[in-house]
This record gives sequence, C-alpha cells and structure tokens, in this order.
Amino acid sequence: MRIEIEPDGYQPPKHGLILLQCLTAALFFLFVTRFWYLQILQGENFARMASENRLRKELIYAPRGIITDRNGVLLAENRPEFGLGLIREECRDINATLAQVSLWTDIPLARLKAKYQHDRAKVKQFEPIILASDIPFEELAVVEANLYQWPGLSIITRTRRNYPYGKDFAHVLGYVSEANESELEKDKNLSLGDIVGKAGLELILEQNLRGKKGLMQVEVDSRGRELQRRQAKAPQNGDAVTLSIDYKLQEAAISALGDNAGCVVVMEPDTGKILALATLPAYDNNTFAGGLSVKEWDQLRTNPRFPMQNRVIQSTYPPGSVWKILMAGLLLQEGVNPKETVFCPGAIKYGNQTFRCWRRGGHGSVNMTRALVESCDVYFYQMGERMGIDRIEKYALACGFGQQTGIDLPHERSGLVPSKEWKRSRRKQPWLNGETLNVSIGQGFTLVTPVQVARFISGILNGGRLLKPNLFLDEEPTLQGWLPITLKQRLFLSEAMRLTVAGDGATARVLNRSDAIVGGKTGTAQVVRIVGDVRLKAHQMAYEHRDHAWMASWAIQGDKKYVIVVMVEHGGGGSSVAGPVVKKLYEHIFGPDNGPSAELADSDAARQILHDIILESEKKQPMPPVPALKKQTGKNNNEPAHG
Repeated sequence: MRIEIEPDGYQPPKHGLILLQCLTAALFFLFVTRFWYLQILQGENFARMASENRLRKELIYAPRGIITDRNGVLLAENRPEFGLGLIREECRDINATLAQVSLWTDIPLARLKAKYQHDRAKVKQFEPIILASDIPFEELAVVEANLYQWPGLSIITRTRRNYPYGKDFAHVLGYVSEANESELEKDKNLSLGDIVGKAGLELILEQNLRGKKGLMQVEVDSRGRELQRRQAKAPQNGDAVTLSIDYKLQEAAISALGDNAGCVVVMEPDTGKILALATLPAYDNNTFAGGLSVKEWDQLRTNPRFPMQNRVIQSTYPPGSVWKILMAGLLLQEGVNPKETVFCPGAIKYGNQTFRCWRRGGHGSVNMTRALVESCDVYFYQMGERMGIDRIEKYALACGFGQQTGIDLPHERSGLVPSKEWKRSRRKQPWLNGETLNVSIGQGFTLVTPVQVARFISGILNGGRLLKPNLFLDEEPTLQGWLPITLKQRLFLSEAMRLTVAGDGATARVLNRSDAIVGGKTGTAQVVRIVGDVRLKAHQMAYEHRDHAWMASWAIQGDKKYVIVVMVEHGGGGSSVAGPVVKKLYEHIFGPDNGPSAELADSDAARQILHDIILESEKKQPMPPVPALKKQTGKNNNEPAHG
C-alpha cells in the first residue's frame, strides 16, 4: 500500500468552506426574513385569523316589532322557531349529511340538494346554510340527541312571525317571507335566509319592524368543540306599532259581510283614523311565514275571487248614486237653487238613447233635497248636462277623487275622474254629451275606491278637511286639503243625508236609529249596460253581471262620530245588501236600539243637533274661503252630441 503524505505547508482549497458559509448565511437570512414576515408584516392578520379559528361568530336574529290594535290586542307577534343549519367547513361528508337531514325532516333529498347548491355561493364557508325551518318539537328532540354524530350541523334558533287573527287582518298587516335575490342586492343589511315584509304594513314598515341583529362569539378548541359563548353585541328588537284599528270592530265587519265579496272601511271623521278596514275574501297570512309552495301560490294568484286584493284601496268601482252627494255639492257651488225642480217621468231621451231612472214610473217633480233622498236619476241627468264634464272633472278632483289618499298601505289605486282629454288620449275618441249624463249618476268611466269615498264623506262632517286615512293610533291628523264646499253647503248635504235615512221616501231607512243621528246614501253601480226595457233581478243574472252595492254613511251619538262605507261586489241593491252590513256595524258600536232619546225625539231636534255639530267642527279649524264660481245657466253646448 502506498501512502502519500502531504508536504509541509499544504493549504486545502477554500472555495468549499466559503460555499458552506454562504449557504449557512442564506438559510439564516431566509429564516430571519420569514420570521419578520410572519411576526411583523403579517403578524396582525395571522393573529386575527388565529382568533377567528378560536372564536366563531354567530348572528343573533332580532325579533320583529309586534303590532297591536288600539286596545293592546296582539295582531302580529313572534314565536320561537327551530331550524337546521349546515356549516360547510365543519362538515366531513355533505351528501351523507343532507341524506340524514332528509330522514329527520321528511324533506325530499333532491330538494335539499337543490337548496344547498343554490345557497352555497351566497354564504361564507363558516356561515350556516338553512336547510330546514320550523321543525316540530318532537322531531327536534330526535335531531338534538343525534347531532353530535354529524359535524357541521347545528340547530338554529330564530323567531317566526305569527298572526293570531289570520285572515281578518291579512290585508292590513300583509305578510313576511324569505328575502329574494333582488331584496338582498338592494339592502346590504340583509343576509341569506332573512325574513322581510312583502305586503301590507309589514312591507311599509319594514325598516322599523326589522330590528338589528346581534352577535355571539363562540370559543372552540382545535377540534372545533365549543368551549364557551359570549354575547358580543345584543340584538335590538324592531319597533312596536299600535294601530288605530279596533279588532272587535274589525271582526264585526268581517262577520257582517258574511260570504259576500266586498269591503268595509270605518273612519273617525275628525282625525282620519281607521277603526276597521276589512276585505273579503281574504287569505291566511300565516301560511307565507313558513314558506308557500308554487302550487299554493298559483291557487291564490288565480283564484277568480281575488283573495289577495285589498278592495278598500286596490279595487276601483263605479260609485253609483253615492256620487250624487258630490254632484249636489257642485250644483250648490255653481249657484243652482236647491229648491229648483226637475220633472222626472222615469226616463229622458237624449240623442238616440234613453236614459232611465231607477224608478220606472218616475219621481214626478223633485228638488235637490228630494233628488238626494229618493236618489232620482233624471234630476242629476239634467243637472249634469247643464254643468258639463269639464266642471264635474274639476270639482271631483278638488274633492280628492282621481288621486291616492296616501294611506300607509302599498299599491293604492287612484281611481278615475274621466275628462275630454283622458278619452282623447286613452281611447282616441271625442267626448260625447251622453257620457256626461252617465258620469252625473256615478256610472260610465268614473271609478273610485271605498277609502276615497270615506275621506270625502268625513270632510262633510269635520269642517271640510280632507284628512289622510290614518292607521296609527299615535299619529296626528294629516291635513291634505279642503273640500270646495262651504259651511252652508255642508249643512245642506249633511241634512239631506240624514233625511235619506229618516225622511219620507228615504232610500237608506234600514240605517235609521232612534238613539243616534244617522246619515247615508245608497248606491247601486251597474256592471253591464241595460239593453231595452227589461231589467232582470239580481238572482236572474250571472254573478259577474250583477250590480255592485254601495252604502256610504255617518253616525253621531254624543261626542262620537263615525263614517262607514260598505261596498259589496255584485251584491245588487245598495239599500238591501250593503245597508244591513252597515246596520250591523252600528249595532256593534252603539248596541241595540233601545228607543228614542229625549234630545232626538223629533226630526227638528235632530236637525238642530246636527247643525250645531257641523258648526262646532268649523270652529275647531276654520275652513278657508271657497273660491266663488260663475253661475252656470243653460246647457253646455261645447261637447259633441251623443251618438
């Protein structure tokens, strides 16, 4: 073996050592840089992430504000609701978990999968997807006992809207349901699964009723097991709302309507407060709170009797003879002497058409008072022709028709006051004089809502004020305008309405009471035109061809005043169909009629009391002067002849 010995003074190459030192320095530099990056540059972010892993946030849902009637009776409340939520980042097997939820709740697996796929893109990994809601208590006990075997599933506690009186208040309160995509986009405070108002006051007062969510912090260990809970932010309940409606009067109105399709509105004329607002047929708003199937929604939407329609504000009808009160006010303002008479033979010829009075044999010679009391059509035909459609339109608009009342409910209709311009723009036809005759008795193109009629009638009693119909007990009256009717004219109209109930030949005698002063005006609004001389009775006609029945009334007893307007769709005669509904409501308000009071012993005494009440209303808030109009004489010949 040969052994080579390095000579003295030999130096090994240094490049290997330098390389080793450089590698060591580089590793140290990387370590220091990474340490600086993790602990200094990103230290705050990683600390936050670590905290989030340790502290899980859960929303605390705020109960919606309760709604009560004027006496504190609950109309909309909240009850506990338990659901199942799935947090994706904690779930080991999504498909198996969904299958288990389907077994627990009997919800089809395909439906659960569809909901999961739809909602997963809208919630974060650590936020729950609500798979099932309103789980019955017996099912909840089974779920809770086995929940530990299914990571990611949790019981979600929320509140569910409940309406104790269901259908009776559906059109006032409306309903709530899960927020749709459009609502989620518009309101950033909403999150998937939130419940919002969809109709009625629930929609109008959404921001007040919703409240504000709270926040719960849940501390968990590295395995996700809950250690403790802490409320980081308390939820704020929605505002409580007190309505001016009396639930007992509302139920009385529903009962009085019976099986009829129609509506009732009861108003305090001095304040505009609504005491009852009832519509039939109705729907159960509780069904929407739990989610409505497509089939159930289609059944409601296509129902030929339109249960979703709020007839007080959303349905428009020809006003029929109720319109004659407005026409009488116009005649008085135009300077027509109320003692001037018109002869009614039962019909008049105009052009090639015959315009008939409801009384086949006619009323004979009638003045304005008798024309109102006995509802003579011929009187108003002739007077309407004298006024012309331009004056009728201007006066009706000033009385609040053809425009919304501003009531705090959605989708209010404004009705229609026809005019030459309207017909020319909408129908591309000129106005015909014969159409003015129809408008004069509340027929033709004229359309009103029951709440508009109630506001107008209230103005006759309250000093001429047009007040916003008010649904809230603590809200002050809102003055929207003044009726173009002077004090003297209001005294005349109110007395004529009183005689329509208590006078000779009264057409609203069904309302007469001996313990209260009652005024009224019947209305029978034709749905189809009468051809020839044959007038079928209601039971001989198809339901959809029958007349609408109106009754507009007011009553005074002591310091209490009420205005009640009833409209029964396809009911027939106003006096025979709508009248008994109003009568039942006065019996509910005043009790049984136990005989005449001393102060109402005769007609003159009742007239004087009514006179004093109208004067007292004038003193509370004096009406500004009504602009004088030129006296109109002769016929309006500026319109083309009918035909």
